[in-house]
Amino acid sequence: MGTTDDAKNKAEELKGRGKEAAGSLTDDQSLKNEGKGDQAHAQGKQKITEAADAVKGKIDDVKDKLTGH
Repeated sequence: MGTTDDAKNKAEELKGRGKEAAGSLTDDQSLKNEGKGDQAHAQGKQKITEAADAVKGKIDDVKDKLTGH
């Protein structure tokens, strides 16, 4: 996981915001909804990334305790 995934998720979220804004400006409900969906998808992926990072951190803590580091 890490910084690369965070950047990709943020870029996808920003792309979704752009689509939503464009849909609002052009009164295109479909594009607006697509943008909202893109944002939700990116936010969901970010939550998964954060959870995986937290689990990895806990695993590393246990490894350190077992090896005496």
